[in-house]
Amino acid sequence: MILADLLVGAFSALALPPLFFLPALAVGLLYLYRCTQDASNSRQLALHAFFFGLGYHTLALSWLTNAILTRASEFWWAVPIAAPGCALILAPLTVLPVVFCRLVPAGLARMILLSALWTLADMARVFIFTGFPWNPTGSVFELPGRIGDILIQPAAFIGVDGLSFLAALTGLLVWHGPRARLFLVGLFILWTGAGWYRLSYPVLMNVTNPVVALLQGNVQERDILSRSGAMDAFRLYLRLTNEGVSKARALASDRSIIYLWPESGFPGLLDEDDAARRLIAQAGDGAWGMIGSDRRDEQNRYYNSVMALDESGQIKAIYDKATLVPFGEYQPRFIPFNLLPGQLTPGQGLTTWSIPALGDVGPMVCYEVIFSGHVTGAIRPNWLGNVTNDAWFGNSAGPRQHLATARMRAVEEGLPVAQAANMGITAAFDSFGHELGRLPWGHAESLVIALPSPHPPTIFSQYGRSLPIILCATGIILAVFLGRYRK
Repeated sequence: MILADLLVGAFSALALPPLFFLPALAVGLLYLYRCTQDASNSRQLALHAFFFGLGYHTLALSWLTNAILTRASEFWWAVPIAAPGCALILAPLTVLPVVFCRLVPAGLARMILLSALWTLADMARVFIFTGFPWNPTGSVFELPGRIGDILIQPAAFIGVDGLSFLAALTGLLVWHGPRARLFLVGLFILWTGAGWYRLSYPVLMNVTNPVVALLQGNVQERDILSRSGAMDAFRLYLRLTNEGVSKARALASDRSIIYLWPESGFPGLLDEDDAARRLIAQAGDGAWGMIGSDRRDEQNRYYNSVMALDESGQIKAIYDKATLVPFGEYQPRFIPFNLLPGQLTPGQGLTTWSIPALGDVGPMVCYEVIFSGHVTGAIRPNWLGNVTNDAWFGNSAGPRQHLATARMRAVEEGLPVAQAANMGITAAFDSFGHELGRLPWGHAESLVIALPSPHPPTIFSQYGRSLPIILCATGIILAVFLGRYRK
């Protein structure tokens, strides 16, 4: 029975990016629902749900093994436990909704309650360490192309967590009989019609965003860490900068032009290297840049940062990554022994740079873009610039899942998003989540995008995750009412 739980859980994860095999989620949810009917007691049901969650998250996070393999000589012992270890932490969040949904009778009430509790448990992952809301269930709707653009438009109102509720409810109701399936057909027509209308008749602000040259060097992690490889990478990014700026000038002469180096793009401490900044400015040929680089302060603390560089090579603004990756950039305090060779210091929080050459931009670093409802500072920017280095993930589902989060943030916030990856997938999205262009894995190139105007503040950008919480609370109340009515 444990093997069945693990296999069905793993099969359910096939619905997530980049495969989007949506029937897998419906089958997995049906399996859990049947367990709520067939389990003889709560302990047995909890075990079913735990091993289901273990299989689900192990497959969904299988790319974590690649991150360990990049430094296998130091962390060889973690290779077989990386993905299962994280899944072991997340699996209990699968147990809670499955066990508590039995508080109402089987049928429609239990399906609604399971969907609502599943979503709340999904949302609760932000409270694990610095948060790990990777692969929310709602991301199953981020299919490539126009159909995906249409399906994710409700995120502007209810966020990806609201889509998680709809995904879970749809996956259960499809098994509930002809009337439920007829309801789903009507919902799908309304859903796709509203999404199509929103895309066909866009409402945009009167804002001119810059032309951005996104640079992807495709530099291996071992080359970044070695001195000779770092110098080669630096020369490569200088060349890509010059090429990108030249292409940007040919595309549009009436907008400001900037170049965006990814996380780890500069393999050193840029704020301490005057000569390197001058070389970057020369390559930029009068354009401004946003450069991913480490830095250290007077107390010898290290930060993962983005720096705004003017046309003369002077640093005009610095953003330090505020949300660090657990076990990657910092070690949780409860671990009594040292796992990491060095740890980073978190910055003070999200911000908006209001610089004429850059526009009003919200700088972010890698991991921070996965947090729904928490990607902008107190002042709303006109576009988001995320720098990342997905070399750790390998050519796996990881970079594609990461890119899916950037697409969803664009819809939720109504802002264009530009993401530059050192190794991974570099891409840009408009404020409706429509892809404007991308550089695939394994390419060293520049991608030039004239960023469109932002959408006015969306409902979700104003009220955040309170909206999916209200949606789930409504579902819980409805489930309790239906359960009492049936009794």
